[in-house]
Amino acid sequence: MADRGSGGKVQVLFPDDLKEYMDRHGEGSYLLLDVRQLEEYEESHLPGSKLVPLPLLPKSFSELDREKDTIVYCSMGGRSAAAAQFLALRGFEHVFQLQGGLDAWGDLTAVGPTGFHLEFIRGDESPEEAARIAYRMESGLEQFHRAALDRTAVAEVKELLLKLALAEKSHMQKLLQLLQSLGSEPEEAEADNYRMEGGMKIHEFLNRNEHCLKSSRGCLELAMMIETQALDLYLRMARACEDSRAGEVFFRIGDEEKMHLTALGDLLGSRYGKSGLKSVQP
Repeated sequence: MADRGSGGKVQVLFPDDLKEYMDRHGEGSYLLLDVRQLEEYEESHLPGSKLVPLPLLPKSFSELDREKDTIVYCSMGGRSAAAAQFLALRGFEHVFQLQGGLDAWGDLTAVGPTGFHLEFIRGDESPEEAARIAYRMESGLEQFHRAALDRTAVAEVKELLLKLALAEKSHMQKLLQLLQSLGSEPEEAEADNYRMEGGMKIHEFLNRNEHCLKSSRGCLELAMMIETQALDLYLRMARACEDSRAGEVFFRIGDEEKMHLTALGDLLGSRYGKSGLKSVQP
């Protein structure tokens, strides 16, 4: 990690530094700021990041929290360096820039257009609506992990996928408790009608990705992809949520989704020498 700019107000983070930082800090305690253009963000972005294209930053920076750690990134580092310096000179206390941008990141990003999530979220849901959406998503995630573990014969892969399935059940319980505290309940639906990210029914999702599920490695890679999308969705909902109870639950589950990603990446790396995948599409 290195200082940069006037007075050392901007700190440069290399990809490994940022991964370590994110492991040490809880979700909601910092802001990931993407200063690329919309079409770049739609192609891929860091889960939970907020998009403010660099040309719009002078008009939008007042909406950001000056007290919160702000980590700025772009594709290669040029635009983020300018944006980080702009914020540091305007009173932002803790500004970081990702050296090399997403090109240097080399880890799994949330893929697909913004619309990939918009069948789940509009951005103006009530806390009850957001919690019901998350509950449906968790049911779909649990079904995916159980379907994936049935398709692998590798004991340690089966063990991890089972742990993830049980974790999704735990998330459903947390969301149920949140809904009940808000005076609501999850929507009743037939099991096959629960949907994954993008509004796709679980059986459609599995059929579309059957080629990935034919190997243990493919099961792990696809699990990493959907867990990344789930993390992105939770962080977006937490950031948009005005209810502090709901926001806290979404951030807490987001932290657990990060742990899932770490476990998947560690197993994928130990067995196949690979820590992430960008080519698998939903």
